[in-house]
Amino acid sequence: MKKTISRRTALKGLGTVVALPWLESLASAAPATAATGAPKRLAFVYVPNGVNVPAWTPKGTGGKLGDLMGTLSSLNPYKEYINVIGGLTCDKARANGDGPGDHARAMSAFLTGRQPRKTHGADIKVGMSADQHVAQALADKTRFPSLELGIERGGNAGNCDSGYSCAYSHNLSWRGESTPNAKEVDPKAVFDRLFSGTDPKELAAARAKRELYNKSVLDFVMEDAKGLSSTLGTGDQKKLDEYLASVREIEQQIEKAKAASKAPPPKPDIPTPIARDDRYWREHYQDHIRLMCDLMVIAFQTDLTRVVTLPFANEGSNRPYKHIEVSEGHHDLSHHGNDSKKLEKIAKINKFHMEQFAYLIGKMKTVKEPNGTCLLDNVMVMYGSGNGDGNRHNHDDLPILLVGKGGGTLETGRHIIFPRRSDTPLTNLFLALFDRMGAPAKSFGDSTGVLKI
Repeated sequence: MKKTISRRTALKGLGTVVALPWLESLASAAPATAATGAPKRLAFVYVPNGVNVPAWTPKGTGGKLGDLMGTLSSLNPYKEYINVIGGLTCDKARANGDGPGDHARAMSAFLTGRQPRKTHGADIKVGMSADQHVAQALADKTRFPSLELGIERGGNAGNCDSGYSCAYSHNLSWRGESTPNAKEVDPKAVFDRLFSGTDPKELAAARAKRELYNKSVLDFVMEDAKGLSSTLGTGDQKKLDEYLASVREIEQQIEKAKAASKAPPPKPDIPTPIARDDRYWREHYQDHIRLMCDLMVIAFQTDLTRVVTLPFANEGSNRPYKHIEVSEGHHDLSHHGNDSKKLEKIAKINKFHMEQFAYLIGKMKTVKEPNGTCLLDNVMVMYGSGNGDGNRHNHDDLPILLVGKGGGTLETGRHIIFPRRSDTPLTNLFLALFDRMGAPAKSFGDSTGVLKI
């Protein structure tokens, strides 16, 4: 049975469906969750190669968060929504008799809690990921059960890490034990997916018309938008205008990137096999991440989905960060051998990633929701890596943040430390998140019980 979107929650035009945020004027006509309170959403953001641990770790032995320093300093404006969690372990990222391959195991075990089969053939096997457990439980609630976003492309074949398939180090989300969910790294493709209708003929006609006349998706729904606006209160009219402006801003950024990518590369020695779109985004890494964050927020704001994954890079990524004066590759630097200069550069990379995460959190805080809340009050975003210190390749005491109040179910503003010798499974945290999302499970991966947070 095909899903439909209510006229009260979307604007429609030729090949276009623009879902709307919560509007107080329409609350009585909206689904019960929107009328009585916002739905809960869940996101997982991943960073590769571990962190510079001293620069990451807050001072003190737990309790209420003080001023955040070093890597986490950009999160200070949102401290009331943040939990910094220490002492959690991803045991299945360890060798456990399988030898080297920590990067492949780190990413593939991070959300599954399962030991990946060591193979670089077609017989890959790990397990369903936490995001997909929730997505399947809530599949009938939204147009898209989940969104898998990404920044770096990846393949599912080849030997990427000491005998492990590239599928393991390139995929965060797994629909089943042998089926990774391919991430979408092209912002335009994500935008088109979020704002396209379901009729293939209308979709093709709208795309052709947009390209021929340089039209916006909003041009196709403007008549519907004007009719709706006339029925709204003054506050909702302003909110609708702001929302449509934000959609147009994202669309313009994508159009700008597309135009720039058509230009010939500035240096003839840049390898030609790289697609121009990919080259553009590789050179505008921050813009790429932030556009994907914008699209995540739009998808949550309009309840198009309640589950999103976004890795900032593939595990083991050796991307250089020249824009922050780090010319060496990230993976190479992560094997720092306690060299102070390399550690300083790792900290700069970690801080850059955190600044992009802070951008995402800041965007969420601006989204107004029912009962005087904002999106941050109703979301849970877990940020972290399957490696602790990239030099040690350890998978205990992982760098984990949990941001958002989960619809009022989470106490925040804390530094929570679990005993480092207890090897508390990261999957215990997932069980706690499942409960809050209305998708409880008795066990998941290598869990031993629901984490008390």
